[in-house]
Amino acid sequence: MELFMDLVVELFHNPISTCSQKVRLCLAEKKIDYQSRVINFANQEHLSDEYLHLNPNGVVPTLIHNGRAIVDSSVICEYLDEVFPDPRLSPPTALERANMRAWMRYLEEVPTTAIRVPSFNMLFANNLAKIPESDFREMTDRMPLRKAFYRQLKGEDGFDKSLYEDSLDKLRGTLARADNTLSENDWLVGDQFTIADIVLTPTIVRMDDIGLSDMWAKLPHFSRWYNDIRERPSFETAFFAGSRVDPKSFSL
Repeated sequence: MELFMDLVVELFHNPISTCSQKVRLCLAEKKIDYQSRVINFANQEHLSDEYLHLNPNGVVPTLIHNGRAIVDSSVICEYLDEVFPDPRLSPPTALERANMRAWMRYLEEVPTTAIRVPSFNMLFANNLAKIPESDFREMTDRMPLRKAFYRQLKGEDGFDKSLYEDSLDKLRGTLARADNTLSENDWLVGDQFTIADIVLTPTIVRMDDIGLSDMWAKLPHFSRWYNDIRERPSFETAFFAGSRVDPKSFSL
């Protein structure tokens, strides 16, 4: 993997990574041109010495702006909103920005984490189970953040049932909270589309892709929000061909 540091904006990302999708949505909303640097998970490029030098967490995405690395998808979105302020994706008042950040922290801690369990069960567990145990241990030993998470996998069966059900419960709670808020607002933070909406979107798209869309079938306000999200021009840009997943045909 060859790294280049002399372009204005670069994005190290992976098409199906939900956190990468988050940053691509932000870039698309702001119409920022960037150089795409795709990280191949199958080749473990995210764990290479070169990439870990840019992002010591060993995850995607990483944004490079004028030769400096910015990590963590939500941090990247706020950074882009400060450096490229048009159009603004944060509310104009301190109180509203606090509300946006409260949503962001909740979304990062609850659904962003929860969606990984059904995603891995349906998409990755079978492939990961084929890796010899010694190679799997070596791979996870090199993971700065996700070692314990990966080692909870139970072969082709994925994560155990209690962890799976807990994750689905957290996703249901997120949908209910959002639906309640959206009964009074167009978006999560009042009537302005913000980074909070961006942070939630990839989780919902992944739920949609792996067959969990029935969870919001009886949530009309949330359903309206998701339809509005998909109608934004940024959606098709961020979710280009190959960035959605199908459990029936997916392979690493």
